[in-house]
Amino acid sequence: MSVRRMLITLAAGALVYGVAIPAQVQSAMSKSAAKSAAPKPAATAAAAAAGSAEPTLIGQFGTWGAYTATPNGKKVCFALAKPSSSKTNPPNRPRDPAYAFISTRPAEKVTNEFSIMIGYALKPGSESTLQVGGASYAMYTQGDGLWIKNAAEEERMVEAMRKAADVVVKGVSAKGTETSDTFSMKGLSQALDRLAQDCRR
Repeated sequence: MSVRRMLITLAAGALVYGVAIPAQVQSAMSKSAAKSAAPKPAATAAAAAAGSAEPTLIGQFGTWGAYTATPNGKKVCFALAKPSSSKTNPPNRPRDPAYAFISTRPAEKVTNEFSIMIGYALKPGSESTLQVGGASYAMYTQGDGLWIKNAAEEERMVEAMRKAADVVVKGVSAKGTETSDTFSMKGLSQALDRLAQDCRR
């Protein structure tokens, strides 16, 4: 999981470099990433390496930013977006910002790996779902991250996301708060196409 944690940390860093976000949000994201990585020395080292590799925004497409970075000398390309709307039940529960993240890592032969940084500690063992184009995909949870449970469905899910207007991600926090985040897919297809070109180099 250390590589995935590194990339989510990198995604948070990308917003620091590419988008103006409040200092308290940056601080919360850093604390969250450090806390999640703390039990695993390898993950901590990876997160530190990611933090030193400044991501470059290569294009903004609708709600999605396309970035490249080179942590540990290995090229990483990723698309990143914030939710267009978020709800909690009970209402108005505090949480850190959420982000959707799709990464390509040529050195590892990984293409369009989808994950969510949900902005709070998820309830251990809880199931989350991503709904897109009438289909629902089970997501597994770890810390404040979500990944598709059945990796064989990931390519199909990302293709559905390219054609959809939006996706809805639902989760449950460690304190039992239910969340629903809606992400606009406007610009996703163009962002992924741009990354596919850039990651060939």
